Amino acid sequence: MYAQSSQKRNWTFNADELINLRVKSNQDYIASQGTDDMDNKSIQAFFLNPYEESILLRQYELQLREFCKRFEPPMPKYTIGTVIQYFKRFYLYNSTMNYHPKEILATCVYLSCKVEEFNVSIQQFVANVKGDRNKAMDIILSNELLLMQELNFNLTIHNSFRPVEGFLIDIKTRCHMQNPDRLRKGIDEFLEKSFFTDACLIYSPSQIALAAVLHAASKEQENLDSYVTECLFANAGQMLKPLIEAVRKIRSMVKNISEMPDKNVIKALEKKLERCRNQANNPDSDEYKQRQIRELNDEDDDGLLPQQDEDVSMLNASNFD
Repeated sequence: MYAQSSQKRNWTFNADELINLRVKSNQDYIASQGTDDMDNKSIQAFFLNPYEESILLRQYELQLREFCKRFEPPMPKYTIGTVIQYFKRFYLYNSTMNYHPKEILATCVYLSCKVEEFNVSIQQFVANVKGDRNKAMDIILSNELLLMQELNFNLTIHNSFRPVEGFLIDIKTRCHMQNPDRLRKGIDEFLEKSFFTDACLIYSPSQIALAAVLHAASKEQENLDSYVTECLFANAGQMLKPLIEAVRKIRSMVKNISEMPDKNVIKALEKKLERCRNQANNPDSDEYKQRQIRELNDEDDDGLLPQQDEDVSMLNASNFD
């Protein structure tokens, strides 16, 4: 249940908290990589600022969606929802300059396939990757434990797709709407757009689902206000007003998604990222390769997995290739 989940406990924030976490990740990286002779002007010229990081992350979220859409075999939508949340969670506590999104992106997808029991082998998975597939396999498997650690092994994701089904069943039962299934297209479009907002880090899955249902109903010239107030939350009392406000804010977030910057802006930020990224985490760098060799030769057992909690217990030996 979401109310007792690690998602609610550890991964639900308010808007100011999200801003602060991202600024801190950015500043921590700059503090660790900057030199004493760098003034503010040189720091701004060399490193990405939080806003520039947000632009790049938005671009990679688009790439992530397209990768999942063209994936073969076709990827279930709840798996895509899990992918997006893993990606967003990772970059709350990590800078794009420390871990390049293009490398974390594929690992998020691979881990989500396992957790959501969308069973594909690593060979099947990399068949969907353009370019050097052996290199992609190495990067994915090298980053898998890192990703789980940065997610605090909280791997269970409560998506909005399940409460949507509950709402549709309830509408069919207690509302006089003709053919509620015609809302599905509008619902799916809304939920897909919500992936490009912070809604999943602020609001509960049921609140996002209700916003999607009400949005789809309005597109079909259907009014579900009386259903919400008189049937769905007839006994909500004082809780009704904050719920309605949450739904309103979610719909506003989705409606006001900003346009992507010009491609030239993205290219310039990509070049800047390549200059300031952590070479120790760059698979093409000598520093990274030397570190990998040291780790392979290290016989210390400190790298073993910690005791697993309930969220990671599903990843038993049968899940791994």
